[in-house]
Formats: sequence, C-alpha cells, structure tokens
Amino acid sequence: MQLNFDKFNFQIKTENNKNYIWDKVRKKHVVLTPEEWVRQHCLHQLVANGFGIGLLSVERSLPNSKKRYDIVYLSTLGTPKLLVECKAPSIPINEKTLDQVASYLTLLDVSYALLTNGLQHFFVSRVNKEIKIVQEFPTISKISD
Repeated sequence: MQLNFDKFNFQIKTENNKNYIWDKVRKKHVVLTPEEWVRQHCLHQLVANGFGIGLLSVERSLPNSKKRYDIVYLSTLGTPKLLVECKAPSIPINEKTLDQVASYLTLLDVSYALLTNGLQHFFVSRVNKEIKIVQEFPTISKISD
C-alpha cells in the first residue's frame, strides 16, 4: 500500500509464509504487519528529515507502565524529545487515538509527539504550555534540542 511518505527501498524477506522487513534501528528483521509497514516508513522518513538514527528508540516500555511506544527520538543528552505513535492505515486518527497519545505523554515528558497511520500525520508541539497540532511530518529543525 502506498503511504503518505517519501519513497524508500525496504529489505523484505519471506520465511514460513510470513513476510519480514529489515528494521534499520533495531538491526533485525521484524514481522511485516500493517502497523510495522507504517513504522518502518516513519523511521525512514525521520532519518531523511534529519533525525539521527542513533538517537531513535523503537518499541520500548514507557516508564512505570506496561504500555510500549512505537518510536522515541532522544536528545544528545538521552532525554526524550519526540514521541511517535504509529497506527495501521486502516485505523482512523480520531479522538480515541489522540487520547492514547495523550496518555503516553503523561508517562513520558516530551514536548513533541507525532501520530500517524501512514496516510495522515498529526504533529503536536507542547511548548510553554501551548499545544499546537499541525497536519505535517516534522523535520529536525522543528524539534529544539
């Protein structure tokens, strides 16, 4: 499925009737689900937009929670700067998905969040208690270190 990202070349393999895609951050093949297809596009787009690959963290537990985030971009000091939540293209971006991201923001103190289903991107900045939502994909210049 064509998503709303730049075009990237992915390494995909099939084993035991399952497709796997190479994750350049985790440095391993992972099962290719619709959500993973979006996550891999998102990772490639973040790197293309200036986010250092060595500062990206994928699929880890949120502090004091059993919930897991999709992607977090870390500052050079190791503090979270951007939280990314990826959904499958069939999952609409609505109040329920925005509430999920809001709950993650309470667990992880970040100033920026991105919610995407691969077709729509919502970039949220929370600076000086002002919340701004824009329908665009962030570049590194939009995230202050």
